[in-house]
Amino acid sequence: MEIRALTVDDLDAVLDARTRAFGYVPERDRASWLAFARTAVDAGRQLGGFEGDRLVATARVLAFGQWWHGREVSMGGVSGVTVAPEDRGRGAGREIVTAILHLAAERGDVVSALYPATTRIYRSLGWEHAGAQHRITLPAEALRTLSAEPVPVRRVGPDDAEEIVRVLRDVYQGALDHGPVDAGAASWRLKLADERIYCYLAEDGFLSYRWSADGASLDVDRVVAGSERTSRALWAIVGSGSSVVETVSAYVDPYDPVLWSLAERYSDRFQRNQWMLRVVDAPAAFERRGYPAGVSAEVPLHVVDAQLPANSGSWRLVIKDGRGALERAGDDPAAVRMGIQGLSALYAGVRVAALRRSGMISGGDQALLGAAFEAAPFMHDYF
Repeated sequence: MEIRALTVDDLDAVLDARTRAFGYVPERDRASWLAFARTAVDAGRQLGGFEGDRLVATARVLAFGQWWHGREVSMGGVSGVTVAPEDRGRGAGREIVTAILHLAAERGDVVSALYPATTRIYRSLGWEHAGAQHRITLPAEALRTLSAEPVPVRRVGPDDAEEIVRVLRDVYQGALDHGPVDAGAASWRLKLADERIYCYLAEDGFLSYRWSADGASLDVDRVVAGSERTSRALWAIVGSGSSVVETVSAYVDPYDPVLWSLAERYSDRFQRNQWMLRVVDAPAAFERRGYPAGVSAEVPLHVVDAQLPANSGSWRLVIKDGRGALERAGDDPAAVRMGIQGLSALYAGVRVAALRRSGMISGGDQALLGAAFEAAPFMHDYF
């Protein structure tokens, strides 16, 4: 199979591949799908695998930022991975994903994330379960009765994309969040062009929601707020629809403050859409991540990464004053040992005890790693 960067002339074939892999794209969604795909093609971040002139496999890696304890890290979001049905089971998927991993490294993405349709291939190439996109269903009446002070808000559209991105960045940084994606202003302009989405912006918050396909509920894509006052005000806007709908479904941080603001909360109905993470450039990834300010640690590590050998070998992880560094070191028999899956899961905040008991890490003094990394990462976005 020959793998190469795709061009705009390949987009019809890419749409056909996507349809055969994941189902029909409704006519009303095709223009936005093509615009989204075009951004990856124009950036040279969409690959295709060919046998002669026939497109066999596709994958793209999108240029995102991702927040880790209040600091933004360059992240390659892998999506659109397809293999023609008649070519499955012959290794084409592994080839195209391996190629997209190396493209991410070439483009300077220090970590990579994806939502897996199947996990085996991604785990074999170094991605590991990390966080989730959490969706909660709430009674609309509970939000209507949420006490809220008036907060200045305004309706926003495509021309406000830069301001929305600024507000989101400020909130994620201030909250020391783990996992949220920064897709940039261009992506927001595409999203905000969809007339089905209703968006409001406050000085320190943002809300986007839509009617569900059957009109029976409101679907909240994002409520982000930097203060209690703004959080209550934005959720109250959603709750104002309680005279029409009974429920609200929302993609949220599992520790969204609204869950502690409701007068009644007795049964949470969460759905989790799991995503996976991979460390691509280990020294850069650990340097750019944020850490708890009160944690200081020096821990020897030994890492094995068969796909990206530059990550392999002996390291010393140094954390101090909220900053980290991964420095080359000599082999240390007291090192904590792990493959790239273990390193990626550690980076994402998976509990060290879980990693030890699953066999992903072994040896050394692991106690300080838990204090430095444990987190509950989440995303609002699906890609």
